[in-house]
Amino acid sequence: MTIEQFKELSHPEKLKEIRYNGNLLGPYERPSEDGGKRTQGDIYEIHDFWVFLSEDEDMVIPTRKNPVIAEE
Repeated sequence: MTIEQFKELSHPEKLKEIRYNGNLLGPYERPSEDGGKRTQGDIYEIHDFWVFLSEDEDMVIPTRKNPVIAEE
């Protein structure tokens, strides 16, 4: 699955894909776009991209850039 295919999935399908094919890398605090409060969640490696999943599972954000390496 490519990141483009993942983006086309419904929210429940994305959660299922993460649950069955994702590799949990650990907790992650995602910075907000406006520099405000960070969002708590987890980072998963899935296929050839990464996905941020918020704690409440409302926010699913795929990215080609590994946020764990960028944070170090």
